[in-house]
Amino acid sequence: MATVGVIGLGYVGLPLAVAFAREGCDVVAVDLDTRKIDAIAAGDSYVEDVPSEWLREVADRIRPTTRYAPLADADAVLICVPTPLTRNREPDLGQLIGASRALAEVLRGDQLVVLESTTYPGTTRELVAPLLEESGLAAGRDFHLAFSPERVDPGRTDFTLRNTPKVLGGLTDACAERAEALYAIVCDELVRVTSPEAAELTKLLENIFRSVNIALVNELAILTDRMGIDIWEVVDAAATKPYGFMRFEPGPGMGGHCMPVDPFYLSWRAREFDMATEFIELAGKVNQQMPYHCVAKVQLALNEAGLPVKGARIAVLGVSYKPGVGDTRESPALKIISLLRELGAEIRYHDAHVPALADYGLESLPLEQAVSDADLALIVTAHPGVDYELLARRARLVVDLRGVTRSSNIGNVIRL
Repeated sequence: MATVGVIGLGYVGLPLAVAFAREGCDVVAVDLDTRKIDAIAAGDSYVEDVPSEWLREVADRIRPTTRYAPLADADAVLICVPTPLTRNREPDLGQLIGASRALAEVLRGDQLVVLESTTYPGTTRELVAPLLEESGLAAGRDFHLAFSPERVDPGRTDFTLRNTPKVLGGLTDACAERAEALYAIVCDELVRVTSPEAAELTKLLENIFRSVNIALVNELAILTDRMGIDIWEVVDAAATKPYGFMRFEPGPGMGGHCMPVDPFYLSWRAREFDMATEFIELAGKVNQQMPYHCVAKVQLALNEAGLPVKGARIAVLGVSYKPGVGDTRESPALKIISLLRELGAEIRYHDAHVPALADYGLESLPLEQAVSDADLALIVTAHPGVDYELLARRARLVVDLRGVTRSSNIGNVIRL
């Protein structure tokens, strides 16, 4: 059975490491964050999709370390480091460059290297390959190189690494064949494309498709708000069409490690080909503006109740970027909290998945405590297990950004 190296042990890397270990592979798990290394060594998972029991079951097959040297013993190395954006919304490949250079120092002939980090078309061939070739080995000749985008949807149980089709593209046919042989260990269906660039663009298309459609329904939500039409009623009605329509719902914006980021990767890359991707950039702009629209809804709701936003006690319900997970990366809730604070509101929050927001000096309060004396309850992320209908009846005023109270006719509820 193969020895697999994984660089970057976050929401992508740790599930991969555990999946390969559960299939009998030895895994070298590398991350520069000693807290992650210590947690793995102790059998304590920090990723919700990986139960600690799974980690403990394969403890003898996973070697957590901050050192790259042990990767020399691996048959394949998967690079799963973050690829965020800079403050100017340009690709920040610092961690990828650092990982590639460090790997080059221990790379040996005939190894397979696969990049899983989301990035723009051309990254594998034009950036990663030259960095790895600093080892003196040639990509596609002395070692194999491929790109296979992660398709992790945190908190989801119906589609997992095993049953989600795995897209991959190799630098050469031989590279792709080696990648296919590797991923066949943990994936039931493989989708091979002709190049790393095609695989890179596949991942961007998937998330840009969602971004554009979410932006469309968000823009309609702003319009229907002014027209006095219930956007949720419209979406429900349109979704009854059995063909030609795919349901997307409005909300306070997009979050997570992919959708708010990926469109800007392609837009940045497109400028190098003298093309402005106006459609994609407009979608990103609409989604980025949604927190401002939501804050305006809060201001209007308070105003109609005869309350100023300054000094208002606002209970934010749900601060992670999606239901059922504790991931707050790019969460629109954080922007909404910042904007409301700038207006003088007193913020408290409840989120069973996020115990604290250290950067905001806040800790999650029990739901009853958060809402009991609040002037307004603001539903930003609708986690399962919360009785929002009961909440709506008990709260003084509710602004529902997720449509979870739409079956209620309670007069104190204002919806997006």
